[in-house]
Amino acid sequence: MSENLFAKHKSTLDGALAAIHSRDYFSPWSENPSPRAYGETAAADGEAAFKAHLNKPFELEMPGVSGRTGAEVSPYGIELNVQYPTVDMDKLLPAMEETRKAWRDQGVEGRTGICMEILDRLNKRSFEIAHAVMHTSGQGFMMAFQAGGPHAQDRGLEAVAYGYETMAGVPAQATWTKPQGKHDPLVMEKKFTACGRGVGLVIGCSTFPTWNTYPGLFASLVTGNPVVVKAHPAAALPAAISVQVAQEVLKEQGLPPHIVSLYVDSDPAKPETMELAQRPEVKLIDFTGNTAFGDWLEQNCPQAQVYTEKAGANTIVIDSTDDFKGMIRNLSFTLSLYSGQMCTTTQDIFVPKDGIETDLGHKSFDEVAEAIATGVTKFLSDPDRAAMVLGAIQSEATAQRIEDSKGLGTVVRDSEKLTHPQFENARVRSPLIMTIDAEKEDVWGQELFGPISFIVRSDSRDHSIELARDIVKKHGAITMGCYSSDEAQIEKIEEAALDACVALSTNLTGGVFVNQSAAFSDFHATGGNPAANAALSDYAFVANRFRFVQSRRHPK
Repeated sequence: MSENLFAKHKSTLDGALAAIHSRDYFSPWSENPSPRAYGETAAADGEAAFKAHLNKPFELEMPGVSGRTGAEVSPYGIELNVQYPTVDMDKLLPAMEETRKAWRDQGVEGRTGICMEILDRLNKRSFEIAHAVMHTSGQGFMMAFQAGGPHAQDRGLEAVAYGYETMAGVPAQATWTKPQGKHDPLVMEKKFTACGRGVGLVIGCSTFPTWNTYPGLFASLVTGNPVVVKAHPAAALPAAISVQVAQEVLKEQGLPPHIVSLYVDSDPAKPETMELAQRPEVKLIDFTGNTAFGDWLEQNCPQAQVYTEKAGANTIVIDSTDDFKGMIRNLSFTLSLYSGQMCTTTQDIFVPKDGIETDLGHKSFDEVAEAIATGVTKFLSDPDRAAMVLGAIQSEATAQRIEDSKGLGTVVRDSEKLTHPQFENARVRSPLIMTIDAEKEDVWGQELFGPISFIVRSDSRDHSIELARDIVKKHGAITMGCYSSDEAQIEKIEEAALDACVALSTNLTGGVFVNQSAAFSDFHATGGNPAANAALSDYAFVANRFRFVQSRRHPK
């Protein structure tokens, strides 16, 4: 080992450990892509590094490499044509299993230090990763930089901090002394070793290929498990860069680089994820994506501990407000950000049929719906801002879903095809907003991924709360929001959120939005409703990824 990486990054780890206890703001990495934070040439160097990957083979060190594959096309209309190594899982996974001893023997501090170094180097490549995230997920550049770079790195660090604290709570060695009255005490020397459970599999998603990958990757890695990242075929480049960085650090430390490996389907039309997930070597699975496949993993991989974040219908209850314009501004950004392609984006907004009370007087249901629709249109009226906030639609299936959904309710704001000022072939769509009656739960209760929202006409203020609570309990949600100037109603909504086990945001009118989640402070998902069986991150997210194995002997 060339240097003590744990000591090198100890202050950053200490900051993360303090933050998960205080739940206050913390990040060691700037979310501002400025020269002051990353260097004068970082932006140009990062873009050049991204472009250098295009139309070329991507090199990684893994046993069992059998060929090349790659089929990524940017939602902005650029063919990436990066060729990734394909591997024989019959060779890769046994080889990864063989690395467990070397990785275990690094110890808690050794593994923690290596994980911290990987994260630090990922941060230094944030511009390169931002372009890779942008041109695979469709996020606008600023969001791709923040969510794909420092925010994703924060989530990885958060998992490392939880993993380190959970393991470090038990000493590596102890002397056990049991008094025996007049006789000599019984004395034992004991060792306690944190041992990973086996190979971890992280199944990447197409919309957040780093933010949703790093928590599982680093939670499994720090607790002693080699990890294979199964990249989404439409968003492999950010995952490949991340694995490349990890392999560089591991190799420098004298370890097998394939402790972290990448798996890309040789044929995107015939995904091999199911076969990979059921391999006996795989003992941990992290998945973000659709409910059907998440349920399949939970039900069909008994050899593994499975962590899933699936689909749901996120809700907002509009009961009343003392800042109507602020509410509309906040909702306009919320519904527009990344064209609704976030697992936290609001789909169902509940408004009483008799309207609401506001600081601008009584507003009817129709007036509230019209204000939301007009607010979104006004917010997106500047083409540059619209392009930056909306990004591009990642999948053609999502674009088609928008078109197919227009007859589901009464359209108050139609989705439009917009022209991107930089990429003429970009797939850009503005939000579709419809009103609908509460009784049509079979329509608004299903998740419709993308920029598709319903303003649901409830019978009353309390009925709105009931609808929001019940749909979360039935179908799941990552977020719930509410607007109310009545403390008694807020208490009812808070109780409903606790009952449904969903995170609640109340009266957001400024620079915080219901679909944004801050590492070290906000728990992303709860694991308590059908949308997810785990939270990012908490102690439960890391504690079952390893076991303490003891050995004991009488002292010499």
